[in-house]
Parts: sequence; C-alpha cells; structure tokens
Amino acid sequence: MRKPALHAFALAGLLALPLLGAGMAAAQVAAPTVSVTDTKDLPQPLPLPYDEEANADAEVAAAFARAKANGKRVMLNFGGDWCPDCRVLAGIMELPEVKSFLSAHYELVKVDVGRMNKNLQIPAKYGVEKLRGVPTVMIITADDKVLNATNSAELSSARSMTPQSIADWLAKYAAPVKKG
Repeated sequence: MRKPALHAFALAGLLALPLLGAGMAAAQVAAPTVSVTDTKDLPQPLPLPYDEEANADAEVAAAFARAKANGKRVMLNFGGDWCPDCRVLAGIMELPEVKSFLSAHYELVKVDVGRMNKNLQIPAKYGVEKLRGVPTVMIITADDKVLNATNSAELSSARSMTPQSIADWLAKYAAPVKKG
C-alpha cells in the first residue's frame, strides 16, 4: 500500500520539475554571444581600465543614483592596471556585444585599488574586508543588496577563462531590461 503512495509522490515531484525550471529560466537574462573565443585573440593592447585619479566614492554614489532611476544593477569592478586578469576582463568588457550588454543591464564602476591599498572602504561597506584577488566584481542591487557576496572573486582568473564564460557569468546577475 505504501508503494503506490510513494510512486504518486515521486510522480508529482517529477511533474513539478519542468515548472520549476521554467520559472528559473524566465528569471535568467540571456548572455551575449561573444565573437572572440579565446582571450589570446582579444584586441591588443589590452585596456588600462582603472583611473588612479578618480574619486571612487563619488563615482559609486553616482552609479547607485542612476541605478535607482533606471532599474539597473550596479557592477563594481575592483582592480588595478598592473593586473593581467583585470586587463583581460576589461578587454572582454570592451567587445561591442559585451559592452552593449553591460550598458543595458548595469551601472559599471571600475575602482582602482592600487596594490590592494586604496579604495578598500568600498568593498568593506559590502562585507568584503579583504580582497581575495583582482579583479573582484561585486553585483549590487540599487537598494544595496549584494547578489554575489560569496563569489565576487570568481573572475580573478579571467586569463584562464573563455570570453563566453565571462559573459555568461555577467549575465547570471543581470536584471531584465526595464521597459519604457
């Protein structure tokens, strides 16, 4: 008698799986298809993305103000021009298809951290007391909720990743484009 009940329970669970998958897929933003398949093929020279003279606190505050107005998320990219992985990530972010994707979904701020001794009050505000590597990328909602608190250093090995896997990572946290 218990066996049919178990089968009915298992069947109900299996029937619910496609519904769960559909709900999760609907929340996901599609990543752009990246034209470059290997980081060695990025346009050279790679960008020097971090402005050492920038007022990072003011730039972050302005990005949050824009995000509140336009429904985007804030992407804080911490690094330094001395860092090869930071420059590879910047090269991928400069590809036209990735750049337009980022522009549609994020307010991006590139924060120079010097040699891990500058502007560290910004990641500390979001619970990251010590950067585990650079680039460190934090995705934050306009109302200050960090979406990737446990994996903000995942792109610190950008040189060993494919451009498409980086675009996929960026899409994982993107908010759907606000209509109107």
